[in-house]
Order: sequence, then structure tokens, then C-alpha cells
Amino acid sequence: MSLQSISPDFAVAGQISAADLPAIAQAGFKSIICNRPDGEGGSAQPAFAALEQAAQAQGLVARYLPVVAGQITSEQAAAMARLLAELPAPVLAYCRSGARSTSLWQMARAAR
Repeated sequence: MSLQSISPDFAVAGQISAADLPAIAQAGFKSIICNRPDGEGGSAQPAFAALEQAAQAQGLVARYLPVVAGQITSEQAAAMARLLAELPAPVLAYCRSGARSTSLWQMARAAR
């Protein structure tokens, strides 16, 4: 798992697994946001519900805001802005590569 820090309270990663969650919690993250639709990566991609349960076991708050690459809407950006305002920080968002989560974060900041 490779994390990219975007701001002091926000980082992105490619697809995570339940095995990554202890390290994510140990790194100090308080919340995770999944920006990848379930099933996008086929059967190899863990479902959000399974990751949410594993995240909660690590004391992390988990939210699901799936977006399609290249098709992020202003409504999704506004929803991301709300999540970032409400969730305990620091927050880790993930998608397939981290690029979509970065774009969504940039749009959320512009929407404020």
C-alpha cells in the first residue's frame, strides 16, 4: 500500500485491503473514504461493506462515496466536502490508484 499525502489532514491511496487497515490506523488516520464503486475491479476487489467492518474494528470511521473515473459530478464533490468537514481527521481516501480521490478532493475544496 502506497499513501500519498495531499494535505496535513488528507491522503490518498490505491485500493486497500482489510490487511492494510491496522497500518492505516497505526499511521494516525481516523477515517477512510472509499471512492471506488464496488465490483469495479472484479472479484479481486474487496467490497466496501467488508472493509467498513474491518475499519471499525481498528477504530476507524469508514464512508462510501463511489465515483466513476472521469465522471465526477458537482453533487459528488459537495458530498465529499461534507464528509471532509464531518469526519475525524486525518482522512485517507482510496480508489483504484488514488487519482480519482485526489480529483474529488480538489473539486470538494473548490466547492467550498
